Amino acid sequence: MKQAVDEFSVETRGPGMTDVTAQISHWLDARGAGDGLLTVFIRHTSASLTIQENADPDVQHDLVDALDRLAPETAPYRHASEGPDDMPAHVKSALTSTSLTIPVMAGRMTLGTWQGVYVIEHRARPHRRSIVLHYSGELI
Repeated sequence: MKQAVDEFSVETRGPGMTDVTAQISHWLDARGAGDGLLTVFIRHTSASLTIQENADPDVQHDLVDALDRLAPETAPYRHASEGPDDMPAHVKSALTSTSLTIPVMAGRMTLGTWQGVYVIEHRARPHRRSIVLHYSGELI
């Protein structure tokens, strides 16, 4: 068993979902991944990761809207020193995931037909988000 670890940045455009599936797939290809396990980790507490439908963009918009209803900016939060969007972003990150574990078979993530890997930006303005990849398994 071998391991490969790397990090890349994602530029978000503000609230919404950014598809990073292709970047991760290219990284696996470049490493010569075979069968193994991939961990994807985001190094932030106001953004998160998800595996979600990649066919209909309305799904992504509806999910962001649902998270906004669950953690509205207008709620009476104690933490407000970084702006009104910060604490709701922390709540949304806690409700979703900061890491994903994805099986890899023959060098490919075993995602379903309509699944993609997304960064969810919970803050109101664009950010550069850092993603760490760790593959453990066969290298061809």
